[in-house]
Amino acid sequence: MRLKHLALAATCLCAAAPADAQFRITGANVQKQANGVMSLMAYSVVPDLASSSLSINNATSGDPGIMMSQLGGGFTISKSFPLYLEGAIAYSRYDPTFVATDGSDSRQIPTRWNTFSGTVGIGWDFPLTADKELVFRPIFNASIGNVSSDLAVAKVVVERAVDEQINFLDNGSLNAYGLGGAVMLDWEHYRPEHDIDVELRYTNIYLQTFGGTSAGVKGSATAQTANLYARWRAPLFNLRALDRPVRYVLELSHSQYLGSQANVLGFNRLTTLGTGLELDTSAHEVFVTRIRAVVRYVFGNNVSGFSLGLAASF
Repeated sequence: MRLKHLALAATCLCAAAPADAQFRITGANVQKQANGVMSLMAYSVVPDLASSSLSINNATSGDPGIMMSQLGGGFTISKSFPLYLEGAIAYSRYDPTFVATDGSDSRQIPTRWNTFSGTVGIGWDFPLTADKELVFRPIFNASIGNVSSDLAVAKVVVERAVDEQINFLDNGSLNAYGLGGAVMLDWEHYRPEHDIDVELRYTNIYLQTFGGTSAGVKGSATAQTANLYARWRAPLFNLRALDRPVRYVLELSHSQYLGSQANVLGFNRLTTLGTGLELDTSAHEVFVTRIRAVVRYVFGNNVSGFSLGLAASF
């Protein structure tokens, strides 16, 4: 079972000023932004190493305007009972700035849109080879999420006469659910001298809002991703720790975004190259059997960066 986790934080806020007349949102409306936030949620509901941790700075302020992190994993119960289970939880934050005007005066309204989501999946492994190292895995996925808006820094504006869209921005929320599935080819080749894992996966989950505090603002998106993941693990010289060989790890992941999330952040693909170390704890009575730390270089069209990932096997 692989677990992925990375957390990033912080943004800059600016204050808004009061006015006497009713303020209304100008330019891009909240409805379009709601669809945009749903597209960002589409990154989070798909178990995907490449987009499991993203932090993108605002070009003008240099502060993080978009932030995403994900913790997830999956496993097959056994080769004799090949039921596959997976799950992931994710958090993301999007910091758009709206402009409100009463006809004579305009004010910027900085906001925080926080998204929490969870995805579960259940599948079955159909072996394609006699040794059952290569399997075909169809998966059913279901997701649930919430988008909430925090306008505390703009209270001076929203406590005045405002239209419905600003009312939604002031601590409004949307709930979302998603249904869909995935198909995967998974090759697991484990030998004493090395381990090889290769996964080829296509995921399609449709997200739709429901309920929430503002019935007039809704959103929808399609999370559609094709992903290739490969990992090589082998003993590092004769190093030993915890009565087991220390292993080095090499990783490759490439994700192609085909749904609503494609190009919403300026790119439609991400690639990661990673290297790290793994400790085998199976000789001792502990909950996990392996612990890995991997440094990754992430790049795509218009983006690049580094991340540190921690993972565990059970």
